[in-house]
Amino acid sequence: MALDELKSAIPDFAKDLKLNLGSVIGNSELPQQQLWGTVLACAIASRSPKVLRELEPEAKANLSAEAYTAAKSAAAIMAMNNVFYRTRHLLSDPEYGNLRAGLRMNVIGKPGVEKVDFELWSLAVSAINGCGQCLDSHEQVLRKAGVDRETVQEAVKIASVIQAVGVTLDAEGVLAE
Repeated sequence: MALDELKSAIPDFAKDLKLNLGSVIGNSELPQQQLWGTVLACAIASRSPKVLRELEPEAKANLSAEAYTAAKSAAAIMAMNNVFYRTRHLLSDPEYGNLRAGLRMNVIGKPGVEKVDFELWSLAVSAINGCGQCLDSHEQVLRKAGVDRETVQEAVKIASVIQAVGVTLDAEGVLAE
């Protein structure tokens, strides 16, 4: 199992990450599609080759072809949107918020899976990429759709652990060179 291999690669000083990785994936109450779509989108967003290599095969095995593609689409579109909207939010001139974005985002309207699943994956990627405006937007859509706060928090926990594992393993790889 790739998850076990990833956990075994985590150094002893980051034991909490090892335990948390097993917990947020192994003990998740999310439905399989939401769980593994979140895992895949976050593994991509983490930018860690090791994390993506280890988690992608299991995600692919647990997702339909449509959900697999949609999770990758969520990571891709949010990579763009998080930079764009975070920048507009951080600029002190509020007039940027009144300008037309002019960026194609068709996949958000037709993701190929349930809208709630895609929104959850987009929220998790936005947590990794640190876009408060996108976090708020996706959280509001999820809450209006009846998704509870615990589900939103679970996606954020998955994102935070996957990101931390990626940072740790990539740093250890560099230090070992």
